[in-house]
Amino acid sequence: MMRDITIGQYYRADSPIHRLDPRVKIAGTFIYMVSLFFQKSILTYILAILTLVIVVKTSKVPFSFMVRGLKPIMFILLFSVLINMFFVPGEIVAKFWIFKITKEGMIQAGFMGVRLIILILGASLLTLTTTPNQLTDGLEKMFGCLKKIKIPVHEIAMMMSIALRFIPILTEETDKIMKAQMARGADLDSGNLIQKIKSMIPILVPLFVAAIRRANDLAMAMESKCYNGSDGRTKMKPLIYTKADKGAYLMEAAFLAVMIVLSVVSHKAGLSF
Repeated sequence: MMRDITIGQYYRADSPIHRLDPRVKIAGTFIYMVSLFFQKSILTYILAILTLVIVVKTSKVPFSFMVRGLKPIMFILLFSVLINMFFVPGEIVAKFWIFKITKEGMIQAGFMGVRLIILILGASLLTLTTTPNQLTDGLEKMFGCLKKIKIPVHEIAMMMSIALRFIPILTEETDKIMKAQMARGADLDSGNLIQKIKSMIPILVPLFVAAIRRANDLAMAMESKCYNGSDGRTKMKPLIYTKADKGAYLMEAAFLAVMIVLSVVSHKAGLSF
């Protein structure tokens, strides 16, 4: 399960998506996620899925590798689907005890499940095709104007970058600790809920110790290199837009425009849910 977490990991490949400016990918991810939250049309969801498939194919990231990231959040996904299925009022299809399954609830649950899946896949694609350093530079460059109102943009971007970088490191550390405890005879799978929670204590304690140790080592390394924030810092590889980046911006704008048009058309045609 620990190795199934893909958020924060970088998949090294030579693809057009990997070579794009990080600002383009951040803007595209934001547009993609926001557009899905405000859509209630079958046509827009079909377009979103087709777009995601094309981008994943272009990125050369194995689809099976991305789907692995859905396993850790499967409980949340299932819970969201069941909540919509049982508590959305409408035409009753089935009933047992105090629960009622409605036709509208099933439709809402289906679209909710699809929305969550493509949202997670779309968000994970950003970190899979962009290194933490590129994300830091992109965020700092995009929101650099906020420095004028005394918002520490560089520090915030750096913290986000470090947090993303620590996810796969702590995941690997957790996996090592669990295997070490199991080799010593620890039973992490059997027992009731309370026993399972107690069995996690021998894992959490060394994990927190390892995380604090790594954080302290990182802080000392940054201090030894005279890191003092964004003041006076220069970039060895400054971000410069290329023709491919400008073309990607145009495609993102076109995607957003088509999503809006399809939403309006679907609403008038009665295809919204």
